[in-house]
Amino acid sequence: MIVRIMGEGQRELADSHVAELNGLDDELLDEMESGDEEGFRRTLGALLAAVRRLGTPLPDDALEPSELILPSPDATLDEVRAMLSDDGLIPG
Repeated sequence: MIVRIMGEGQRELADSHVAELNGLDDELLDEMESGDEEGFRRTLGALLAAVRRLGTPLPDDALEPSELILPSPDATLDEVRAMLSDDGLIPG
């Protein structure tokens, strides 16, 4: 799976890591629904850190379609809310 973090580029991530990311995504959704800005910041940081840790960066000149697009680390709660689907940021 190709994942893009806005403003940072793309990473290739094994499908076996999606469950770990979904757990963080569920937590992020809960924090957004409750308006927990501090929790939102912490969990968004953890989600992006997991993608960076688990994924392999693609070269800057690679033009692969991204299967998943995640917000930048400084995205606001409202910006992330606008990116959400019914499943959150990560489908499944």
